[in-house]
Amino acid sequence: MTTAPTAHRSSVGTAHTRVEGRDKVTGAARYAGEIPFAELAHGWLVLSTIARGRIRSVHTAAVLAMPGVLTVLHHENAPRVDSGHVGVLGVPPDPTAVLFQHDRVPHLGWPVALVVAETSEQAREAAEALVVDYEKEPHDIAFPGERPDAHPVDGHVPAVTQKGDLEAELAASAAVVDAEYSTPEEHHNPMEPHAATARWDGGRLDVFDSNQGSTWVADGLVKLFSLDPASVRVRSEHVGGGFGSKGVRAHQVAAVMAATALQRPVRVVMTRRQMFSLAGYRSPTTQRVRLGADADGRLRALEHDCRNLTSTVYDFVEPGAAVARALYDADAHRTANHVVRLDVPTPTWMRAPGEAPGSFALEAALDELAEKAGIDPIELRARNQPERGPVSGLPFSDHHLLACFREGARRFGWAERDPRPGLRREGRWLLGTGTAAASFPAGAAPSTAAVTAEADGTFTVRIAASDIGTGARTALTLIAADALRTEPDRVRVRIGDSDFGPAFLAGGSMGTRTWGWAVMAAAGELRERLAPGAAVPPEGITVRSDTTQAVAALAQKERHAFGAQFAEVAADVTTGEVRVRRMLGIFAAGRIVNPLTARGQLVGGMTWGISMALHEEAVRDQVTGGHYGADLAGYHVATHADVPHIEADWLDEATDADDPVGIKGIGEIGIVGAAAAIANAVWHATGVRHRQLPIRPDRVLTAGPHA
Repeated sequence: MTTAPTAHRSSVGTAHTRVEGRDKVTGAARYAGEIPFAELAHGWLVLSTIARGRIRSVHTAAVLAMPGVLTVLHHENAPRVDSGHVGVLGVPPDPTAVLFQHDRVPHLGWPVALVVAETSEQAREAAEALVVDYEKEPHDIAFPGERPDAHPVDGHVPAVTQKGDLEAELAASAAVVDAEYSTPEEHHNPMEPHAATARWDGGRLDVFDSNQGSTWVADGLVKLFSLDPASVRVRSEHVGGGFGSKGVRAHQVAAVMAATALQRPVRVVMTRRQMFSLAGYRSPTTQRVRLGADADGRLRALEHDCRNLTSTVYDFVEPGAAVARALYDADAHRTANHVVRLDVPTPTWMRAPGEAPGSFALEAALDELAEKAGIDPIELRARNQPERGPVSGLPFSDHHLLACFREGARRFGWAERDPRPGLRREGRWLLGTGTAAASFPAGAAPSTAAVTAEADGTFTVRIAASDIGTGARTALTLIAADALRTEPDRVRVRIGDSDFGPAFLAGGSMGTRTWGWAVMAAAGELRERLAPGAAVPPEGITVRSDTTQAVAALAQKERHAFGAQFAEVAADVTTGEVRVRRMLGIFAAGRIVNPLTARGQLVGGMTWGISMALHEEAVRDQVTGGHYGADLAGYHVATHADVPHIEADWLDEATDADDPVGIKGIGEIGIVGAAAAIANAVWHATGVRHRQLPIRPDRVLTAGPHA
């Protein structure tokens, strides 16, 4: 008697615990700094103690005589590297990674040497004993302020977009907002520090690293050291957070240099303090927003100008003005991103680069405009929803921002809100609510993947993806299972190895969408090739995909995830204390692959919004050019006591007919608009606008209560 086959039950869309979860909680999962090697040596970076100048001499003799010290690399003896290559997204790498090539010092904390010893303790002691003489020069780290040297720079988006007569439309507007907003320097600080071990194995460079893309790092090392791509392998199986900071950095390059010099494995791990100088950060911004609306609240003019600082060696753009290019249209529409070169480390991508600080300014300004126009903030946004991309003119693949606001308003109780500020009180607390819109691009990049049908009836997926804590490995398992019409426990996903072929990095909320596309393509073809009932040979059957042509053929549209953020705060204007009591985020983000990890990503982003609004602020000493408190004791982030009940949910969003994947990124949209919603709630509670983040107690006290 035969049993009729049962229909396959979809795995995508069902909650699934992380497939590697047990390994992580039991310690079986090893991170880059934990993998054992025979004859492992340890490198310790020595950073400059001046903010600008030249190295006059490096006194290595005494250090080389210390116990266990094997070598000291610096600008006079380090291997030469190629510093002119093009890196990820068509931009060069952070020059901090181009180590020991000259005697110039462009900022405090610039790498000037690497001490390598038998143990980490010996390397650290010797590094701290190394004497470096400098020729010190005056430095400039002053930001913000009027800077005539600010200049527009194209980053991964154009620097300036404009249409219409801005001044004429502002003059004709019934309600106008013209305000400046600012956000501070912020740092990633992932739980796992940046760590890399390099070794030469049979003429091949083998690097074990903590990164956001093994292909990305392998390509960078190939170009820096002028190597054959086939001779470089980078592995990064488990990563304890990245948030944009884990690309090609000083520690990998230093490890390769030392392994080459010593012909033995060398590990280099950044300390927490070193990460403040070497791992990148979010630049502070100053943003001017000018809005003009007619009597009905329709925008006639929108200008968003954003300035950020960058180093003197590389122009990195924090494109805060870019978020306005998708959210709102106006007859006159201008956005611009400018940079100011200072004697500071180079900033880098940090969760929702551009959108996080930009949404604070834009969404706070929209709230101010709603007040001036006497229109509900949600209604104002409804009246200004664009039909096409405000800058590109392209159609939207879908646009469910208003649906997010409607559902969020219903669940948050927005209809009961009295719009007048400073009226609700509970004992010593003034209470207020605020809202803001969220938007983040839903992009895709070419990738390759291989799927193998094994002889035992299981399947193996190989893709150079990176799971930086987002649950990508689990999401790809579910995607592969559905494409193969099988169960997740029959699928094993291997990731984080550049030998698996080119794959895009974990960044820009593009990872799961990009990798999932490649896995679906390979798995779909494999399923077609597997004859029903036929035996699989011992070596298995493998199909490889490359989505380069498919991604290029995707119809040109504005593709974004959208969301509506809601926050309720309590403020005590006698102590300056502000507490977030509850937050709600409703998002439209395409197909949700794994609701369990998806909710964690969205709640995590919203928690970052609390940190951004009330806590995070790295402050530099004008005298030294360095940070006050470059550690997690001095750099404040939201802790459990600061985080109330946060609820994140999403709409069922139909897939665009032109899109074969239907997945949108969720790693970053959770932070977009969150700080603005909190700041808008603080205004509603106190009647005072805070245009400078974070909203510290001293700033609340200085501003005072609503008159």
